[in-house]
Amino acid sequence: MTPAALTIALVPSQMREAITRLKREFGCRIFVISLGDKKRVFDGSKVGTWAATLDELARELNVVIIVSAGNRGPRTGSRVEQGVTEYPNYLLEAANRLLEPAGAMNVITVGSIAQGEGLDADMADDVRVRPITRANEPSPFSRVGPGLGGGTKPDLVDVGGTLIFDPVVARLRGGEDRPSAGVLTLNHNYLNRLFTAGSGTSYSAPRVGFSAGQILARFPQASANLVRALLLNSAEIPEAVSERLRPLGHEAIRSICGHGVIDLERAAFSDDARVTLFAEDALQLDHFAVYRIPIPDAFQEGNSDRTIRVTLAYDPPVRHTRNDYAGVGMSFRLVRGCKPDFIFEHYRKRAEAEGPFPELADRFNCKLEPGPKARERSSVQRASVTYKRGIEAYGDSYYLVVRCESGWASYVDRQHFAIVVELLQRADVRLYERVRQRIRT
Repeated sequence: MTPAALTIALVPSQMREAITRLKREFGCRIFVISLGDKKRVFDGSKVGTWAATLDELARELNVVIIVSAGNRGPRTGSRVEQGVTEYPNYLLEAANRLLEPAGAMNVITVGSIAQGEGLDADMADDVRVRPITRANEPSPFSRVGPGLGGGTKPDLVDVGGTLIFDPVVARLRGGEDRPSAGVLTLNHNYLNRLFTAGSGTSYSAPRVGFSAGQILARFPQASANLVRALLLNSAEIPEAVSERLRPLGHEAIRSICGHGVIDLERAAFSDDARVTLFAEDALQLDHFAVYRIPIPDAFQEGNSDRTIRVTLAYDPPVRHTRNDYAGVGMSFRLVRGCKPDFIFEHYRKRAEAEGPFPELADRFNCKLEPGPKARERSSVQRASVTYKRGIEAYGDSYYLVVRCESGWASYVDRQHFAIVVELLQRADVRLYERVRQRIRT
């Protein structure tokens, strides 16, 4: 007898087989992958085959794939104490970039923030033990972006534990041997011990998976694009992150924490002073759609802060062998103070001799931040504008223009996407009821 031939399956092939089978046989729609290739640090220029496979699966199967950003021991020199003294600067080191496949475009990449200092009762009074973080600050081991072409990565952060410096053993200690520094979780060896603790982005990613599951429970027919849009639209940067990272600049905050931490209630519900509108649609290549956004009188008037936030999520076809990784591009503009006919004329398909259409004049184009160049590098694009004065001059309807732009994927018939628009007013007004009446009318 001849020995049976051994079959070696590469990780991307295993991922494709596992995710496809789980979707087909059990209807799974959310997948959390707390894995990474320590030998493949993503430099922002080109993703690997593992990431490309996940991007393809997210599009083909209409599933939400959540990937941990990866971990790195925070050392910038020969002394372990530098994990404390050099924090948070070392988070931006080139060696601390995302691990493959966290650079994937159509997945949600999750970094980690700390739940606190990580000290238990035994260590709280020991002056020799030094914490690195406070509550809601970036975890000292969390890997960072930006993503492909400078896009926002990680997309989100959630609690994943912290590290402390223990001079008695001269090393940094996480939740694995100091539970107070980690996240409570189930122990794989449950017959010996039911619960354990750990520190890492592997623990923050499943928390985002839970939030995605809650969205699907509320909206069972929602596409993966809509789930991603609702989650990222609700996220906010914790104040502790802003304070700690402010000296490093705004781009550092984006690269370390992305859009921030999910507010699950905000993602799934509106309330009196905050209205969330959403739609799922598809566009042919080089076409555009215009959506009317009702602006009630109460939102137009007064001097209280009023914010409009827009989030677009789509899942372009990808090819990891190409420099232009995504085969289709999408973008949006928020337009005010003009009629729909003017908008359609401006964005119509033009003859080659006419050249591309220009940007609308500033008086029509809402100044959303971040701007188009920054947000259009990602497959989930989020931007907002805040008004502090009355905006009655622009009327009771704004218009959201969503464009689909062809790339190398000319074989694509239609590109599916989801949009979320949120109106938020700080003053005590019944904004939700007024928008609902306008929509019914």
